[in-house]
Amino acid sequence: MNTARDTNRPDAKLLELLVCPKTRTPLEYDAEKGELISRAAKLAYPIVDGIPIMLVEEARELAEEELGA
Repeated sequence: MNTARDTNRPDAKLLELLVCPKTRTPLEYDAEKGELISRAAKLAYPIVDGIPIMLVEEARELAEEELGA
């Protein structure tokens, strides 16, 4: 049975190819929040209906607490 989180998850191969549009560094997938995390840019890119929104203007700034470990 698929959960909402499963249907929101982008394809694994796509995740391997995506980089932060601002820093060109790798991204981490945060399944709990449904976001792609750029630690270098301190930004979180949303994933909507399984599609990563890779626009810096649409990204959420990460708080220092979110960047720890």
